[in-house]
Amino acid sequence: MRWTGGRRSDNVEDQRGSGIRTGAIGGGIGVLVILGLGLLMGVDPSTLLSAISGGSDGSSSLDGTTPYVTQQSAADATLVDFVSVVLADTEDTWTAIFTKKGMVYIPPKLVLFSDGVDSACGYAQSATGPFYCPGDQKVYIDLSFYRELKDQLGAPGDFAQAYVIAHEVGHHVQNLLGASSRIERLQSQSNEVTANKYSVLLELQADCYAGVWANQADTSRHIIEAGDIEEAMNAAAKIGDDALQKQSQGYVVPDSFTHGTSAQRVKWFKAGIDSGDMNSCDTFNATVV
Repeated sequence: MRWTGGRRSDNVEDQRGSGIRTGAIGGGIGVLVILGLGLLMGVDPSTLLSAISGGSDGSSSLDGTTPYVTQQSAADATLVDFVSVVLADTEDTWTAIFTKKGMVYIPPKLVLFSDGVDSACGYAQSATGPFYCPGDQKVYIDLSFYRELKDQLGAPGDFAQAYVIAHEVGHHVQNLLGASSRIERLQSQSNEVTANKYSVLLELQADCYAGVWANQADTSRHIIEAGDIEEAMNAAAKIGDDALQKQSQGYVVPDSFTHGTSAQRVKWFKAGIDSGDMNSCDTFNATVV
């Protein structure tokens, strides 16, 4: 992926370690143990806001926020830079798409954390994985997830990493358009099996929106290199509910799926990247499989 010359986003909040600072960048599967895979790349915002936990040393910078994380490896510094560029690219892409539709795109914040984090959707640990919280319109990610994506799930590559962020930003797009709240209402009126099916449709649409971003970003800024699309589709396949359940327990339980099968996730990402059109992402009125 061509990213090094890209714009950096100001909408990153670095809450790793003991240093927490808003806008630390320039101004979104964690520890993928087998038992934590059910909520991979998404969290049902059903819990209440937890009390803000400790995590800084209490010192403040001149602007009233706590300091930057003072120590990180060169690899992590590069990864933070990469995440900021990808987020900025989603901002540019979705702003252009919304503008053409006569709407205003309000970009999400992206929170970097380590071990655990408080959000408007409750407290989450790294094992939860990257997630989007509609309550505060923020994407959350522990960067250690990317090592797990590569080493444990066999999905390496920078475009696989970008796909993860684009998927979570896709949930933000759904939130802005009202799809998230509609599905939440339907789920509240449904049994668990039906509620899970609604969740799958929402997740597959976010995969499709990730594909739309990739198409539009490449058309405008030529970010895609040879092998990138294959990296993203491989990542989508590796995190299908059926693949994760087979890996963790040796069998699958379709009624418990919340994100879709490997084939479904690949299909809908491909639908988005092939068309570059949000209209191709109507998972709610289409044949999903």
